Amino acid sequence: MKRLFIVMSLTLFAVVLYAQDEEYPDGTWVLKGVTGMNASQNSQTNWSAGGENTIGGNLYLNGSLTHKKSNWLWQSTLALNYGLSKTKSQGTTKASDNIALATQLGYTKNDKWFYTAMADFQTQFAKGYNYPDKDYYISNFMAPAYSTISLGIEYRPRPIYSLYLSPVAGKLTFVRDNYLSSLGSFGVDPGDKFKAEIGAYFKARAEQKVMENVQVVTTLDLFSAYNNSFGNIDVNWDVLISMKINKYLSATLNTTLKYDDDVKTFDDDGVQRGAKIQFKEVLGVGLAYNF
Repeated sequence: MKRLFIVMSLTLFAVVLYAQDEEYPDGTWVLKGVTGMNASQNSQTNWSAGGENTIGGNLYLNGSLTHKKSNWLWQSTLALNYGLSKTKSQGTTKASDNIALATQLGYTKNDKWFYTAMADFQTQFAKGYNYPDKDYYISNFMAPAYSTISLGIEYRPRPIYSLYLSPVAGKLTFVRDNYLSSLGSFGVDPGDKFKAEIGAYFKARAEQKVMENVQVVTTLDLFSAYNNSFGNIDVNWDVLISMKINKYLSATLNTTLKYDDDVKTFDDDGVQRGAKIQFKEVLGVGLAYNF
């Protein structure tokens, strides 16, 4: 985990180092982001190394809306991603699935330090499976869903990035699915559909063009509950890199790294093991629109 935090810190530092400042004019609404569609295909005929034909694609949106009025700053962000792939052996499978919404309201006297209230929500669109097993799903819409509500202080020395710390934050876990709830999935007690934790919360965000045709949006969330597991840090780190090829085409790289001490894993014999780092990466070429 120590190496992981070093990599995170270096990535966030690189985004901040090469970014250009943007201003939020007083009394105006600033909307920006990127949305698009990616597609991929792998076709093989008599290929001696083996393999099979694959086709896939995903839709995505990552945007923010900011309003500054006098000493108040209100900012909301929305990230959506859904993708499918299809092979002959497994048929259609889900490749990516994410819904993430966050909003915050801050008050400042010097435009750098903000007294801030923040709330976020994260879930997925559809059922997820541990492929190739399609008999039993392991996740669903609102199962899980996570929400963090907090009060704290945000340091925003430049408009393009921020660091937020809350000593008192509530993390809510929802498992609104009878089957998954009965299994006690995602840290809830078997049969329960809701779990609440109080702890410390840290959030870092950077959003900016780092080169002429390269835009990076990265968000890091850390949470540690005030209970007997204090010191075990839940991690959620998202990175979206959008690279514009020409007026219509772009390439995107989207990575997500997660670690949650409450989400246990199982070996091939069904024996429960400890939590593990989860990592997902999606690379695609397609159409994109920056706004």
